[in-house]
Amino acid sequence: MTLPQHLVRTLDGVEVGAVVTVDGDEAHHAVVVRRLRVGESVLLTDGLGRVVTGEVAQTAKRAFDVTVTEVVDHTEPMPRLTVVQALPKGDRGELAVEVLTEIGAGRIVPWAASRSVAVWKGERATKSHAKWAATAREAAKQARRAWHPVVEPLATSVTVTELIAAADLAVVLHEDAEEPLAAVAEPELGEILLVVGPEGGLTEDEVARFVAAGAVACRLGTEVLRTSTAGVAAAAALLARTRRWGAAGG
Repeated sequence: MTLPQHLVRTLDGVEVGAVVTVDGDEAHHAVVVRRLRVGESVLLTDGLGRVVTGEVAQTAKRAFDVTVTEVVDHTEPMPRLTVVQALPKGDRGELAVEVLTEIGAGRIVPWAASRSVAVWKGERATKSHAKWAATAREAAKQARRAWHPVVEPLATSVTVTELIAAADLAVVLHEDAEEPLAAVAEPELGEILLVVGPEGGLTEDEVARFVAAGAVACRLGTEVLRTSTAGVAAAAALLARTRRWGAAGG
């Protein structure tokens, strides 16, 4: 059974034999809800590549101490995957974030597309972004990721255009595109950027703008997927052709 993972603020300077304290809501859930006990083994990570294994030495209601038995530093998975996710309606945004995190997205960018039904403004924007960030954090722990994804602030189409221009490979999912995703050149090291449109689809202006910035418009297949699942399907198809998932002798 894989050990449970807990996120801590920092593991800088931590060595075997050191004692790391986990506190706050993270510790409360582990001790009170999950009933973590002294002597249990756990994983701790800072979400930036360092993972330590240790044994619980002491518990309190909102804190527990871990004696470190192993320290491992993981390099960031490459190519890095960034997913620009148009805002879906209801709780489908959290679903998209969850599965994208599980599959290995390094950065998730919420996007206010022209046809997005959901609107993030004012207090709602703050709460919605916090939900996405919390969903990514919990999914990353569940997936035992050493590198946790970053959920960026809400992006406009101008911001997305800039991200496309900076990426090594940018793909825009578009149901009317002639080129299939399978025809895209094999991703190399660097950054793959994937743009997923809203329920109502992309506008012609959005597609034209993104293609002009360097993106390739592609279709997944004959089926039309929901915006909350299209991203993970496309990400899997792309990652399967990279060193991250064992291609090219990785």
